[in-house]
Amino acid sequence: MADARTPPRTRSGGPDRPRGGGRAGAAARAAATPRRRASHSLEAVVSEAVALLDEAGESAMTFRALAARLGGGVGSIYWYVSSKDELVDLAADHVLGSVLAATEGRTDAEDPLEDVRATAVAFFDAVVVRPWLGARFLGTTEQQPNGMLYYERLGQQVMRLGMPPRQSFEAVSAVLGFVVGTAADLGRQPAAPTKDGVVPERDGDLGAALAQWRAMDRQEFPFVHFILDEFAAHDDGEQFRAGLDLLLAGIRLSADRFRA
Repeated sequence: MADARTPPRTRSGGPDRPRGGGRAGAAARAAATPRRRASHSLEAVVSEAVALLDEAGESAMTFRALAARLGGGVGSIYWYVSSKDELVDLAADHVLGSVLAATEGRTDAEDPLEDVRATAVAFFDAVVVRPWLGARFLGTTEQQPNGMLYYERLGQQVMRLGMPPRQSFEAVSAVLGFVVGTAADLGRQPAAPTKDGVVPERDGDLGAALAQWRAMDRQEFPFVHFILDEFAAHDDGEQFRAGLDLLLAGIRLSADRFRA
């Protein structure tokens, strides 16, 4: 079993270490087809890909756009990767390395669920500002060693609760599903611009929803009116953490039953 404290896998590379379709595939292509040496490194390609994905999303991440930012030709990117999918997986793994670094010391708290919570919150904070990241988490094991290390780190803390394999797997899956689903929803792309070119603000969306909810019949929607003021003033981050705490409380109850 991997050590939960294993540091994130870093990727170093340059013209002498081509990538694409896995390390073996890249090496085979390089041997079969001599190519002009790239003028930048794998690290530069991946870092700039992350920046482009953050700014414009996955749909705008093309090799042509990336090459323009790097100041080279499209062919220089193919020196390292064989496809956009592979590059986005590498970009996701690059970001996951920072999540691992942020949770490096969260592996030995007296209460394992404290470490689970801290590890989950760090991942949430990364995904909520990068909607593309959640969809790519653990896309491919080969291209995402940091993703597997994160999954292992989270799983080892759940193992400390003493539940059987099935319940441990379900607990980790529930936590990750809640983190990714909530973060992806909060970080979704903004609404399309109006005819005047104005992009609606998220607060504007909330105001419109509040107006609709207030107009609903109190007899038919008593719960909506019951929580309306809380909905109007809620903070998304606080709401996520409250939901995570409820989920972890359920996992604790399940673990307690197996220890009883």
